[in-house]
Amino acid sequence: MIMMVALQVFATQGGNFGWFSPVSLTLLAISVIFGILFVRIELKADNSFVDFNLFRNLTFTGATVSNLLLNGTAGMLIVAMSLVQLGGNMSAQAAGMLTQGCAITIVAFIRVGEKLLQRFGPRQPMIWVSLIVGLAIALLMPTNLLLDTYNILAVIGFTLFGLGLAFYATPSTDAALSALPKSQAGSGSGIYKMASSLGASFGVAISAAVFTAISQGESVQWIEGVITYLGRQDNIAIRQAGLVALSVNLLMVVGAVISIMLTIPRPQGRRGAAAGRLQRQRT
Repeated sequence: MIMMVALQVFATQGGNFGWFSPVSLTLLAISVIFGILFVRIELKADNSFVDFNLFRNLTFTGATVSNLLLNGTAGMLIVAMSLVQLGGNMSAQAAGMLTQGCAITIVAFIRVGEKLLQRFGPRQPMIWVSLIVGLAIALLMPTNLLLDTYNILAVIGFTLFGLGLAFYATPSTDAALSALPKSQAGSGSGIYKMASSLGASFGVAISAAVFTAISQGESVQWIEGVITYLGRQDNIAIRQAGLVALSVNLLMVVGAVISIMLTIPRPQGRRGAAAGRLQRQRT
């Protein structure tokens, strides 16, 4: 807990303290020291809080890492909301309405992820979902457009984001937990769920830190030379901050795809897929 709190404060307030200030460096040192202590204590404990031996299983590790990174893209929400409110003078209520498609598609399509798992196994749906989330972020990145046009892209983007999260949940969980023996399923489930929470927490913290750091400074000259910003010119720093922060979220998607491709095994043909579905049904 000390490690996580120190790291969160460093990520969110490092720009205000100064990234290389004594306060920031102290927070980073505390995070590293307590992280090392935690791992060493857990490796020696008979009944550890986190069973690090689980990470010897590459499939479990890859699914957990992709889960961490894909949930980290939740930072796109705070970036987009801050962008349209600070840069477009929208009210919080109007900005929030842009995200309604996300909630609707999560509820409406959560069972579709189960069908995709049964039909294709976990690997392909996880990659498809990552690409859908990447497309959702890409739709939010044209911060140079007029507000009305951007709002339309935001509605589509948030709807796709919810669709991706709905499709991802079941295949990813299956990939992570089915790779473990029954004796480790409970511990593995806890670690996997913790990765979701930590991913979202750090994703929001990092995205907010990047957005705040750039939006409060001067406009980025090289971006102005490449991208033409339509409409108002007094909010260019905010719009550039949105672009850069959303790019960070897109990099998280790239990391998730790489993790999936390197660690999640391919389906073993129709016979293997059918046997896997039968085993899951029995379970």
